[in-house]
Amino acid sequence: MRLSAFDEGHLRNGLPGTIGIAAVFPGRPFDLAQVRSRVRERWSGLDRMSWVLEPPSGPAALSGHRWTATRPFDPAAHIVATDQDLDSLLTAGVSHPLPPERPLWRLLVTPHATPAGDHAIVLLAHHALLDGRSLETLFRLLMDDAVPPSALGPVTTAGRRPRIGPATVLRELRRIGVPSQPLPPAPSGDLRPSVAMVELDPQMMRTARRQPAGGRGATLNELLLSTYAGALRACYGPLRSWPKGPTPLYATVPVDLRTRHNAQQLGNGVTVLRSPLPIDVESPVDRLQACQDLVAALHHRCDAHRVFLPALQASARTMPWLAEAMARRLARPELTTSLCTAFKWRDNPSHLHDRPLSRIVPLPQLSPPGTANLCLVHTADAYTLTVVSHVGAGDAEMIGAAVARDLKAVAASGAHAVSRAEPQLIAPQHAPPAAKPPPAAAADR
Repeated sequence: MRLSAFDEGHLRNGLPGTIGIAAVFPGRPFDLAQVRSRVRERWSGLDRMSWVLEPPSGPAALSGHRWTATRPFDPAAHIVATDQDLDSLLTAGVSHPLPPERPLWRLLVTPHATPAGDHAIVLLAHHALLDGRSLETLFRLLMDDAVPPSALGPVTTAGRRPRIGPATVLRELRRIGVPSQPLPPAPSGDLRPSVAMVELDPQMMRTARRQPAGGRGATLNELLLSTYAGALRACYGPLRSWPKGPTPLYATVPVDLRTRHNAQQLGNGVTVLRSPLPIDVESPVDRLQACQDLVAALHHRCDAHRVFLPALQASARTMPWLAEAMARRLARPELTTSLCTAFKWRDNPSHLHDRPLSRIVPLPQLSPPGTANLCLVHTADAYTLTVVSHVGAGDAEMIGAAVARDLKAVAASGAHAVSRAEPQLIAPQHAPPAAKPPPAAAADR
């Protein structure tokens, strides 16, 4: 079966293409045989999990890749135990492609995931096979109380096409090609991938999500975009000090095209929308309000994608060279500088073989040099941010720490506002630490 244009694009962009998701559990480690048994029970009927990539039979520009089904489903070939910790697994996983001779996914069971003694299960997959929403769906199917489906078919985005005027469609098409600027290069010039996981304080996050004061509150995506903008300002200075001057930096927000009728279908079912981040806005709350306006416009903009994507998909599928040209263009750092997405794990509590799920850790893909990708997940009472950067060796840690500081500033601004209004109820708050001197489904799922 020939790959869709989305799938083909993820193969032809010159990047490793590995994405992932990890589930962290307290208590005793899992028995490998139990995990393999659960995977066989829940995933063996999912056709996509048995697909192997078949290279083009002729010139790649003319024939493209195909998926070939392999049987029987063998979980032992995909599920292995490892002594690596979670940091090492994710850092190694995002930087290397998966071997192409087997279905493009792996499940790793590690009993030594964190210094606190937690253990974890890590699912890695090539983006051509599965998107981030698919990884979430697969993990949900493994949980004790999940109902195994008989089959989850390929993603289909066909349906009633929204009524959108040509001017709106053209405006959105132009947005795809508006140049951004990459992140400032490391002083040493040594561009290296790095991964950072940041565990965020739950009380701080609850307070930040109630901002701005007197408003409707903030979604995870709005908070992530606004605090990433603040982190970039703290780490690299205002835009005028960047190599390309005041040129905006555009964040890319994935938006799921699935509907409630095919919400669990596996594959690639998202589009991406680009928006300039308010890096030069000084106030954390003003940045948040600016990002709320950006996110509010995404739904209408997504309708334009529903109009032009079917024609684009059909053209690229019949002309694989077009899929490659688009993929390599969109993989350039000035067009895909930062992918930012956030979601909530809504099945709470969740258990796997009677162990309670304590945290979900996402792994965005690695993009070209000069980029950073971020994903924020809310699980039960835990908030985890993962940063995958391709700048300096420690830039992921630097950006992650700066996002956490900006979240603290957003939360503190609300506390200060309440303190001024009701001094008898709220104790004075300390100012957040000074920033170091010198952005998905768009709506939370």
